[in-house]
Amino acid sequence: MPLTPRARDRQILRLAVPAFGALVAEPLFLLTDTVIVSHLPAPALGALGVASTVLSALVGLCVFLAYGTTAAVARQIGAGDTRQAVRQGVDGLWLAAGVGAAIIVVVWPLAPYLVQLLGAEGELARQAVTYLRISLLGVPSMLLVLAGTGVLRGMQDTLTPLLVSVGSFVLNALLNAVFVLGLGWGLAGSAWGTVLAQTFAAGVYLAMMLIRHRAPFRPDLAGIRSAGSAGIGLVVRTVCLQAVLIIATAVATRMGERQIEAHTIAIRIWILLAFALDAIAIAGQAITGHALGAGDVAEVRAATRRMVVWGAGCGVVLGLLVLAARPFLPGLFDAEAVVAGELSALLWVVAVLQPVAGVVFVLDGVLIGAGDQAYLARAGMWTTLAYLPAVLTVVVAGGGLVALWGALGLWMVARLVTLGLRARGGNWLVTGA
Repeated sequence: MPLTPRARDRQILRLAVPAFGALVAEPLFLLTDTVIVSHLPAPALGALGVASTVLSALVGLCVFLAYGTTAAVARQIGAGDTRQAVRQGVDGLWLAAGVGAAIIVVVWPLAPYLVQLLGAEGELARQAVTYLRISLLGVPSMLLVLAGTGVLRGMQDTLTPLLVSVGSFVLNALLNAVFVLGLGWGLAGSAWGTVLAQTFAAGVYLAMMLIRHRAPFRPDLAGIRSAGSAGIGLVVRTVCLQAVLIIATAVATRMGERQIEAHTIAIRIWILLAFALDAIAIAGQAITGHALGAGDVAEVRAATRRMVVWGAGCGVVLGLLVLAARPFLPGLFDAEAVVAGELSALLWVVAVLQPVAGVVFVLDGVLIGAGDQAYLARAGMWTTLAYLPAVLTVVVAGGGLVALWGALGLWMVARLVTLGLRARGGNWLVTGA
């Protein structure tokens, strides 16, 4: 029996509201770090921006551990095979641990060169390398959290990730305040606080899989290989997304120290809003995977239409909130007059783009839930190619931060077009486990 519109809204909200809390915890980690570090002498804030861009790119490349696991587990649950769903979740955890260890080994010696690629020099580069290398120790835990969250989302449990995220966020805030402001460890203290908080969260997920789901934790090499190969399309998609953000940070860094500080704060706000909007996309992943596993194409279509409405509406609300908070945000980050002026201008762009972002993130989540990774990879490459001429024009013409963010706006519109056209078709509606 098809769901009524009211029942469908309840289903979306049941998944999206807890997912919202869990999703905003991660950018709140960074936002909290930014607020605390902003009270340190320059160039600590700029170093945080450069190092966290590299770190976010590395972890972002592995988001398939959450998204791919959510889609795979949801399909198995929809098809009625809970045992196989748990098995695929365990495979994702082993893959996360292996990838995390590999990232530490590869990236540690490359840290100085990576921050230099973003234009950091001198003391800015030294502090960025320190923050990055300490933070690398927490990468395996971050990836285990991604995989564990994906398992529970696939089972349509978004409340538990919320509780874990809130606990780790509170712990992160307390540790950062103690290490940075209390003990005077500077930027390194901020990195250690986040590492310890992420380790706590990873331990909770592992214990939960052992106790609640009685999961057999022996590695299954065939399953791990399958989980890795299934995520290749999502890796390509994410590489394209991260490339856009890294290029923007590199261009802002070369504009000057005040510009990279304003850009760093604006990016933190953008990421916070993006994760908030992504809550509906998470619901989309779980609902789409479950319905396609059960063979219910009509429900996927109806739910997608409804979630697009929710995404656009939430984007409008968030845009208005940004404009309302705009006079107060520079003071929150203890921004100097020049930085405050740059940031105030950028916030207009951030606000205007929120409705577009709301629809883009919903469609992205629906297609991920359908396992349409190959198309998402191709679309990511197309939209990145649309972005490159725009950002090159900013560099050649000597444009400022507003022009740089205008190029990011063009990129978002390109994503809206490619994802919207795909969603209107039917090639992605593949049913069964």
